Amino acid sequence: MKNLQLIGLFLVVAGSFLPLVYIPIVGNWNYWKVDNTLAMAVWGFSLLTLIFILIDKTKLVKIMAFLMILLFVFTIVAIKLKSLDYFSFLPFKSWQSAFAGIVKLSWGWFIEFLGVTLILIGSIKNRIEPQRHKDLY
Repeated sequence: MKNLQLIGLFLVVAGSFLPLVYIPIVGNWNYWKVDNTLAMAVWGFSLLTLIFILIDKTKLVKIMAFLMILLFVFTIVAIKLKSLDYFSFLPFKSWQSAFAGIVKLSWGWFIEFLGVTLILIGSIKNRIEPQRHKDLY
């Protein structure tokens, strides 16, 4: 199941270049335009995950996958809070919420979460398969 994990890892890295946030007039932003530090964290986690996949450390692969999920959720929350803060100069809260609502999440998040899900599925199936082989011998 290393192949499934590697495909998931490829999707996570490729997803960092896909549009994650759509802002009218400005356009689409990927991880690198949202925040360079968060993009480097995604790539760092991806590198560690690749190393753990290659040396067959299933438990560490799962931990890294959960850390990436937490990072993605943190990024989404930070984007929403930053968009509210960006329009804080408006006098009414309803106006702030309305203008912050124009910042939309894009389809790149689907690829990011699909990649992490494939990594988790691959690590679960990787753990189940060796037990079947032990029963046969």
